Formats: sequence, C-alpha cells, structure tokens
Amino acid sequence: MKWFKVKRKNNEQPTLTPEQQRAEKLKEMGAQLWAARQEKRLSLEEMMVMTKISRRLLQAIEEGNLEDLPEPVYIQGFIRQYADALGFNGTEFAKAFPVTVIPVTTTATVPVNRSLKLLRPVHLYLLYIFVIICSVSSLSKVLNSAELSADNNLQSQPETVSQPAPNSEPENTAAESVSSTQENQTVQIGVTLKAASWIRVVADGKTEFEGVLPEGSHRVWKAQEQLTVKTDNAGGVMMSVNQQEARQMGELGKPEEVKIAAAKPQS
Repeated sequence: MKWFKVKRKNNEQPTLTPEQQRAEKLKEMGAQLWAARQEKRLSLEEMMVMTKISRRLLQAIEEGNLEDLPEPVYIQGFIRQYADALGFNGTEFAKAFPVTVIPVTTTATVPVNRSLKLLRPVHLYLLYIFVIICSVSSLSKVLNSAELSADNNLQSQPETVSQPAPNSEPENTAAESVSSTQENQTVQIGVTLKAASWIRVVADGKTEFEGVLPEGSHRVWKAQEQLTVKTDNAGGVMMSVNQQEARQMGELGKPEEVKIAAAKPQS
C-alpha cells in the first residue's frame, strides 16, 4: 500500500487553539502513563489507592478525554500525582501539559481606591499572582477532599442486596442484575502503537477510524455489539480488550484482523 504526502502551500502549519493543544498533549501523556501502568501490571483500582484519585479521572487521563476532567490547572496536578506513583519525576513530567491563565482587565469606569493608586504596577502584578495562587490552592484541596469523600462513601456502603427482608419483593435485585447485564453487553478496545501502523476500526458495522497512527499513539474505541480492528503491521500494535492486559496483535510487518464481540447476557 502506497501513501502519498500532501505538500502544504508555502509550508503552512495548522494553528491549534489552546483547547486543541491541551487535548493532543493529554492524549500523548495519557498513552505514556497507560503504557507504564501496563508494564508494571497495575490495575486502575490499585492506582486509585496509590494516588487518592478517583477511577473515573484516572481513566479519563489515560484515554485523553478532556471533557471528563476539571480545569487545566487541576489536570496538571492529577498528572503529577499519577506520574509520581508510577516512578516518574511527576513535577517535570506534568510541566509538559499546557496551562494558560487569562489576565483580568479592568475598565476605566470602575472606581479605583486612592490607596491602590499609590501602588506601582509591579506591586499590583505581584498581588494579583498571590491571589491566584491562594485561590488555586484552596480549590485544589476542596476538589481532592470531595473526590476522596465520594470514594470512601461508596466503599463504606453496606451490601444489603444479598439478604433481602422476609416480606420484601426482589425488585431492586432484578433491576441491578438487568443493569449489570446491559453493561456487560458493551465491548472496549484500546490500542497503543509501538511503531507507526495503518489501522482501521469498525464499531457495530460503522467505520470509526481508518488511517496511519504514529508511534506512541493510544486510542480507545467502544461498541455495543462488535469491534473489528485491522492493521498492516500487527507487531507494532499492542491491543487490550475491556481494560485487560495489552497484547501484541501479531508478527511485525504482517497484516492482522481481530474481531471482538460483546458478551451476550445469560438467560
């Protein structure tokens, strides 16, 4: 299969918005953290205990899902904690994630206190930075406390479903079993590229992606019934099914196609 490069006029480079830059960087860093966790054979539940970060946020970081995460400054803090737990230098690693601060402008109609007029612009700038640092620190502590309390409440809730009252009807038990059965009907595949490879992904009969992914890329796809992954370089693709341990699809330089169907509910 031959691939042709499209030359841009006058060496034009696409400009990305700050949001797009953060999304691309998060996917790259999430892939590195996911690969490091797979190497150490650690589950997300074990990482949740080590980092004190909820499973939902850890999974969003690995999958590069920016929509499920809070403000960029908190994302950078979570990345630092995650990297520290995996043995990296968390501070240096997290610096790669871009965090922008939007300056606050004041209009001429706002009355200014005479005491503030006496302050020089440098003093005002330092005061502004101090207020921002205090606010970010307070919000970070509140957010971490809320996540920890939510996880502790979920873990401390007693399991009463297995022992219903003598005269009660098992409606809740039936509802929970139906819910868990529906969740088991979905299938999820994650791929990490050890080498640049062409990949096509079909979810429930619809092509979700087709193209060349560069080395180090990490992508996740989900389907209700069946996922099909095809590549021209099976040895360069590590694939995991439903958060299980990632495995190499096949031999280096050879094509391979894998079909994964969702588990059918047991009657």
